[in-house]
This record gives sequence, structure tokens and C-alpha cells, in this order.
Amino acid sequence: MNKWRVKSLDSILATAEKKSLARSLGAFQLTMLGIGGIIGTGIFVLTAEAAQLAGPGMLISFVLSALVCGLAALCYAELAAMVPVSGSAYTYSYATFGEILAWIVGWALVLEYAVAASAVAVGWSGYMVGVIQNFAGITLPVELVNGPYAGGLINLPAVVIALAVTWLLVLGTKESATVNAVLVAVKVAALAAFVALAVPAAQADKFVPFMPLGVTGAISAASIIFFAFVGFDAVSTAAEETKDPQKNIPIGLVGSLVICTIFYMLVGAGVIGAYGAQPVFGPAGEALAPGSLELAEQCKSYAEATLPVVCSKEALAHVLRMIGHPGIGNVLGLAAGFALPSVVLMMMFAQTRVFFVMSRDGLLPAALSKVHPKYKTPHVVTIITGLGVAVSAAFFPVGQLASVSNGGTLCAFFFVSLAIMTLRRTDPSRRRVFRTPAVWLVAPLAALGCLLLFAFLSIEAQMVFFGWAAIGLVFYFVYGRSRSNVARGVTEVGELSADVPPQGVPPLPGIHTPGGKDA
Repeated sequence: MNKWRVKSLDSILATAEKKSLARSLGAFQLTMLGIGGIIGTGIFVLTAEAAQLAGPGMLISFVLSALVCGLAALCYAELAAMVPVSGSAYTYSYATFGEILAWIVGWALVLEYAVAASAVAVGWSGYMVGVIQNFAGITLPVELVNGPYAGGLINLPAVVIALAVTWLLVLGTKESATVNAVLVAVKVAALAAFVALAVPAAQADKFVPFMPLGVTGAISAASIIFFAFVGFDAVSTAAEETKDPQKNIPIGLVGSLVICTIFYMLVGAGVIGAYGAQPVFGPAGEALAPGSLELAEQCKSYAEATLPVVCSKEALAHVLRMIGHPGIGNVLGLAAGFALPSVVLMMMFAQTRVFFVMSRDGLLPAALSKVHPKYKTPHVVTIITGLGVAVSAAFFPVGQLASVSNGGTLCAFFFVSLAIMTLRRTDPSRRRVFRTPAVWLVAPLAALGCLLLFAFLSIEAQMVFFGWAAIGLVFYFVYGRSRSNVARGVTEVGELSADVPPQGVPPLPGIHTPGGKDA
């Protein structure tokens, strides 16, 4: 057996065919799934984080992040159409580089999705605290709405929403898909309203100085604002549940990314031009790190009427209030408060799909894929994920969580970029309904872009990534290496023993088939 334990594409496809999930998603549903996953804390909250690093130059950060994601999306599109099974980058790496690198990628995806869900939960908390204050006049105790990084004890609202979404995913209620679709519409409408009000109020002098912290500041901001684009790859985790995946997966991936990029550039221009987005400096003129205690202390010196956007936990709503639209700003805050949980749901859903496939391959314990006898959902892994998300959201700032999540995402994107080039060489005759254009230019640029953004992540985020990878490798050699299906010579589901986990994990709760039943 090959020491790298490469699992052939034919074996992967045969496994998925014999023990697959119901195919019920079309191009429109996938695009909405992608938009629902992308639009969230990144644009509603991290705009302030990016402004602290780059000022108006965050527009360059948006472009750079979108470029890297766009290149990666083209690579994803070919692979997802060619290998339409769950597992995303993990599955592609298994077929290309072998088991150990596939494990690292799968482990990194766990970091991406779980920590991303925590970041969104923290972002939701900031907006809901603002909504409660502006609509009900109730100011919640600082100790209960901030983690230790901002002088508090615990971010209780973030914990509440994480546990609420976990409960929803365990129940698998029929209403959740309808609610999810409505919330996507709410988010898009909220951003459209912001653009309509803020962009016409833009003033040229607000863009000066354009890059107060230089090019490095813009790239550093890109490494964080990159989080605003993450989510389109979650479309590929639904490949096994997609009708005509060779056509619909590329449409969902690229379509959702293009739509969101246009929105983001307009929103960024509105924030900068209508209100200003210059960073806040310390008493000695030093640049302050976003999410730091030093920045939090400096922000306390501003009155509400002059509070810089970088100090706000609800950046877009704050801008609208400050430019003369307080009512609409409050409504936008309310819309974000209602809509952001759908992103938490999407991220946690995507992680369960990665766990599902890793468990199907024998690399994770069978218990993680255990299906609830009543609700027919993977309740064990969902509850474990939900508790992890809640703990992270309780104590860490949104910027740090986003940076850590980006480390996992960039790892996955990097290996996808390498995988498409490798498969073009090793399996050139395989049918490719969608072919990445100029692949020998697109894929290397995508890989280099991932390395560039990773290099500009915070030291803390890089250390967490490598520490998480080390823990994963220990787990692999202690457990997964000897129990994987490939190690046991099992190549198809039909050969699996009775201890293999049940495969009846349903798709995203409540997604309706054409016949009107839940898939």
C-alpha cells in the first residue's frame, strides 16, 4: 500500500454513491447557501477591525481578499464538480496527497468552521447589545457582554446564541430552512439600505490619508477582512446533496462570491466616505492593535457623538446613526441581530459535514456520527461543536477569533490550489465538466495569496494554528492512523464492518425537496 495512503477518486465516488445523502439542492439554493454563509460578522463587524489596521485603505484589503478567494473559488469549482461528495478540501486532499495531509486539512477545517461560528456569535452579541440599548433603553452590564480582553468577565449573549443554534441543529426543525432563506434576504436588504444611504453622503476628504499605516497595514487588514468572504467554500460541503453538481456547484461558489464582493466594496466606500474610517492611535501616537485592551481604553475617551467607527461593535448601524439616520441605523442593527445566527448555523452545519466524512473514512470515532433516533440529526458531534463554540465566544474578541479561523481557511485553500494542479498531472483524462480557466496561473496565484495572508496574520493566530495542527497529528497517530478504512484495506462502503457510523445524516435541517419534503 502506498505509504501516503492515497484514496482514489473512484473509491471516493463509489463510497458516496452507495452511502450518500439525498440530492435536493439546485443552483439558486446553493447560491443562497453561499451568500448566507458569507454575509455575516465579516462585513457587519470586522469593518471596524480592518479600519483600525488600514484606514480607508481597507478598500484595498477588500480587493486583495476577494482576489485570493476568487482564485480559490475557481479551483474549488473544478474539484467540487469533479468530485461531488461531502468533505470539501479534506476529500480533495485525500485523493491527491494522501491520508496524513488530508487529516491536517480536515483538522484545519474544524478550526475554520468552529472558530468562525464563535466569531459570528461575538459579532451578533455586539449588535444585540446595541439593539437592546437603543430600542429598550436597557444598558447591559459590561462584565456580562465582554470577555476579559475588553475588561469584562464573559460575553453572555454570545454564549446564549451559540447554544440556541446548537439546539436548533439538534432538533432539525422543518422551519429552519425557511427561516434561513428569510434571514439571507434580511441581510441583503440591510446592506442595500446602508449602501443607498451612505454612499450618496460620501465626501472625498474622508479618504485622506488613504493608507495611514502603509501597505503592510492594508495587507494585515486583508488577513482579517478575509473572514468576510469565508463561507462560499461551505457550498462545496453540500456537493453530495446537490442536483446536477457538475453545473450547480460552480454556479453556487462563484455566484455567491461575486454578489458579496460587490456589496462589500459599496459598503466599505459608504463607511469611509460618509463617516470616516481612520484608525485610533495611542497617547504616544502608536498604532493600537484591534481588539486590544489599549484600544478599548482609548475608545473610552470619546463621546458617543464622536466615537470613531473603529471603536464600535456595530459599525454599520453606528455610521447610519451618526450621519442622520438613527432610526434606520437601529433597524439595521436589529436586522443584523436577527440575521447573523444563520451564519452560526451555516458554519456549524458545515463542520458536521466534515466530521461526517472523516468519520465515514474511519479517522474519527464512530460515535461522532451517531444519529439521534428521533430527530435524525448527528446530535453528538453537534453538541460537542456547540459547546466548543460557546466557550470560545464567551472569552475571546471577534478579531482574534476571525484571525484564528482564517488560519484554518487559508490552509484549506492552499491545499485545494495544489490539489487541482496535481490532479491535472496525475489524472488528466478524468471528465471535468467545469475546468478552471488558466489553471497554471490561477492555482499558483491562489496558493501564493494564501501564504501571503497567512504571513500577515497575528502571531497569536499563527501559534494557535500550528498548536492545533500538532494536537491533530497526535490524535491521528494515536487513533486515526490504525483505524482508517484505507489502513484496513476497506475501499468502499459496501465492505464496511458493523462498527462504521450510521450514514443517515440529513442535509441542512428543513431544506425542501421539489416534492415538498425535507431532505
